[in-house]
Amino acid sequence: MSPAQVQPKIEEAIRTRNFAIVRSLLCEWEPADLAGLIEELEPEDRGVLFRLLPRSLAADSFEYLTPEYQEDLLKALGREHVAAILNDMSPDDRTALLEELPASVTRQLLSLLTPEERRVAKTLLGYPEDSIGRLMTPDYLAVRPEWTLEEALDHIRRYGDDSETLNVIYVVDERGKLIDDLRMRQVLLAPPQDKIADIMDGLFVVLKAMDDQELAIQVFSEYDRVALPVIDSEGVLIGIVTIDDVLDVAEEEATEDIQKIGGMEALDEPYLQTGHGDMVRKRVGWLIVLFFGQMLTATALDFYRDEIASAVILVLFLPLIIASGGNSGSQAATMVIRAMALGEVTMGHWWSVMRREIVSGFALGIVVGAVGFFGVWGIAVYRPESYGAHWPLIGLTVGASLIGVVLWGTLIGSMLPFVMRMVGADPAASSTPFVATVVDVTGLLMYFSIAAIVLRGTLL
Repeated sequence: MSPAQVQPKIEEAIRTRNFAIVRSLLCEWEPADLAGLIEELEPEDRGVLFRLLPRSLAADSFEYLTPEYQEDLLKALGREHVAAILNDMSPDDRTALLEELPASVTRQLLSLLTPEERRVAKTLLGYPEDSIGRLMTPDYLAVRPEWTLEEALDHIRRYGDDSETLNVIYVVDERGKLIDDLRMRQVLLAPPQDKIADIMDGLFVVLKAMDDQELAIQVFSEYDRVALPVIDSEGVLIGIVTIDDVLDVAEEEATEDIQKIGGMEALDEPYLQTGHGDMVRKRVGWLIVLFFGQMLTATALDFYRDEIASAVILVLFLPLIIASGGNSGSQAATMVIRAMALGEVTMGHWWSVMRREIVSGFALGIVVGAVGFFGVWGIAVYRPESYGAHWPLIGLTVGASLIGVVLWGTLIGSMLPFVMRMVGADPAASSTPFVATVVDVTGLLMYFSIAAIVLRGTLL
């Protein structure tokens, strides 16, 4: 049965205090599906349902809840239930929960942990907020190179339940320094009497605890792994990071970049959980900056007041000109920002990017400019009174201006992310509205300058 079908039955069973039905309906569910059902229930029913679940299933389901639902559920549960959940949670998921809570609440929850789990939690929380150390879990399996494969398998059977994953086994020396990683396939297919050292190749990929989480996204993508070891500055294995945690980080980073590209600060909470005050504060800054940027457009228009008065027809094409430049700039900025995020483009590639965008921008400008010229020609044929006898010059002005602004917009859009990175800012902050504003002003100047040259002695 789907969550939508079960939900009414669960709510009815809770109201009638028929808890046996609740247990029978839910105990065979997957934790992720169960978490979705819990989020759909009324707040007073969530705590009741959670108390009815087996301890292990409750902890597994709790990890799939979003932070705001986790916090609400902790408030609804008693001290003993909260302690049981926190102690049974995987260390990385528990860290993600604790870092979202106020410091006073975190201290209270830490006091509910066993001494060993409290030590682990404090260690992970001690790493910088966006570091790989915050993502890792110390629950992994490590073996020694001198062990036989039979001894290693006995070790795996004994301690495997406590490991985050059994896909990869790590080999450490007597000091705990990582010297290799082995796929479980290698361990299972080798002769039992062989030693771990016999199947080692010394090739492995690692993450460092103090590195930024964005690096983990790149490494996982490049090497196609489900888990990677984390080492300290001396090469000692201190934990592992699994792909599920990295996917969460990738989603957060992508969301943040998209919001910045849209011309606002990144939201700290999901959209529907963000307060009106925070929503306004995150958006008003860029709106004010862009407003003052557009004031430059008004200033430029005032500078060409005489030309506009002499040839009012030029105003008809202003939206077309500035929109084309802004659109081409936004396209280029979006592509370069995304390429930077994926590691495809670095600061050293700026010249290559510039050359590519000059060629692309010119080609795009030719196409758009030709469309603009023939658009003027088409209107002039069917409505001769629209542009008068000088329509070829007007078409030439529009076409040439489109070539210039599209090329210029493409160049500005592609280079601005490099400038932002050079000054230590997030390239995504060179948002498409910002690029469009810059190109609007310069495109307008370019348009009227070309018009002054082409139309001199006729309309001007």
